[in-house]
Amino acid sequence: MTLVLVHGNPETAAIWNDLIPLLDDDDVQTLSPPGFGSPLPDNFDATSDAYVKWLASELSNFDSPVDLLGHDWGGGHVVRLACERPDLIRSWASDILGVFTPEYVWHDRAQIWQTPDAGEEAVAAMVSADPADTAARYQSLGMSADIANQVADGVNSDMARAILSLYRSAAQPIVGDFFPTLANASARPGLAIIATDDPFVGGELLGRKAATQASAEVGILAGEGHWWMCSNPEAGASLINSFLKKLNNDN
Repeated sequence: MTLVLVHGNPETAAIWNDLIPLLDDDDVQTLSPPGFGSPLPDNFDATSDAYVKWLASELSNFDSPVDLLGHDWGGGHVVRLACERPDLIRSWASDILGVFTPEYVWHDRAQIWQTPDAGEEAVAAMVSADPADTAARYQSLGMSADIANQVADGVNSDMARAILSLYRSAAQPIVGDFFPTLANASARPGLAIIATDDPFVGGELLGRKAATQASAEVGILAGEGHWWMCSNPEAGASLINSFLKKLNNDN
């Protein structure tokens, strides 16, 4: 069975480098959303809806349904696809489920990106920053030096444009209004990964609420932050391997 990994913002597929060797699957593939480690086409509007369509198109290239795992906004795309196109997947996993609740409040940086002018200024500063400083910030948040440098190298004007469009397409109450539709994700087995020290995705309470709505299993990564796949890839891999092993045994 193919396991497909989808990352989020502001990052590239390099975030998975330490996790992949620890996964039991022998066919692990990564997909880079447009603007986030891959070019942003001129005709791509980089909204949440557009990314779901992009992901569906990518998954349709596989010969059979896949196991799908997403982090950050990659996890957002995964959740929405699980609700809308369960035919393309065998299972899904996401670490951002709590975002899809009415109570969720976007973190400070997201609210800046969602604000006209202030958002443009913020992403311009991000693009113009010294890559070494950007890498140091990523490293302080849990990435290894090697991964942090690779992710910093992916920060560019395409990413900046994609950030503004994506976050503005999902400002509250838009993202919270998806909560009722999470029930559709129960069509396939799901795993809600909750890193308890992640300050960006709503915390354990909202994560569990959304997981219940989606009939998803809950996996707790106690004491881990936003980039758990970098700071503790062993714990992350154990959680994912256990979830997929149960699916394999059931089949």
